[in-house]
Amino acid sequence: MLNVKFRMSQKNYITYHSFIGLFVYLCIRHETQYFYITNFIFHTDMKKIIIAIMAVVMALPACAQYDMYREQGNGYQSFKERYNLYYGLRLGLAVSSVHSDDPTLDGGGNQAGLNLGGVIGVNLSPTTPISLETGLFYTEKGGKGVIDGVKFTFDLNYLEIPITAKYRYELNEDFSIQPFFGGYFAFGVGGKVKNYKERESCSSFSDDYFKRFDGGLRIGCGAEYSMIYAEAAYEFGLSNICHSDFDSSRNGCFYINCGINF
Repeated sequence: MLNVKFRMSQKNYITYHSFIGLFVYLCIRHETQYFYITNFIFHTDMKKIIIAIMAVVMALPACAQYDMYREQGNGYQSFKERYNLYYGLRLGLAVSSVHSDDPTLDGGGNQAGLNLGGVIGVNLSPTTPISLETGLFYTEKGGKGVIDGVKFTFDLNYLEIPITAKYRYELNEDFSIQPFFGGYFAFGVGGKVKNYKERESCSSFSDDYFKRFDGGLRIGCGAEYSMIYAEAAYEFGLSNICHSDFDSSRNGCFYINCGINF
């Protein structure tokens, strides 16, 4: 099933016909809740972290094969230079919380989730190290807390569009540091509020809990080596995601993403 080939040269190329790692999470996300061995060993948040790490490790070697294709000059480089475009895939971990003036909505405890999506960027000019980047992500946010000894959690799952300006500082031909700043818009697509005392759950996006729309600021820094990319970022929610006219609730989320750029 896997064709693995090592070629020794100035760069060690790996032909590794498996990009399935990026889709591991989508395939087994809901099944893992019923996988008895991991349920016995790991907490749910730990399983998400392990799934993300496994997917990234399995997917990243595929970039070396694409790097070979790129250097062969099969139209890729000319297309990229002509339109000053790049695009990539991202997979990572989101650690989030919900801060609210309303104690029943204050999920200040951190909750881990998955962050999965793709980006596309445009360089402002071939001689300017500044680019504009956007994309589409599926992001699992939320929070958890305790009220009167009762544990509760919020799962807030969004489709998110970030828009950032990125500066590229090249340390050498292959390696660069890329700080960025911008904002994001998000729309809630699912999630549940869970009351562990009553063993009850209901939709997070309802009149009693949270609005679907969210938006805020995004700041972080990335690093790229050849085609391999990694970044850390934090999102400051500016939108009031609760329905009250007197209280406010806002998301906060820290990301660690890995991926590849084409």
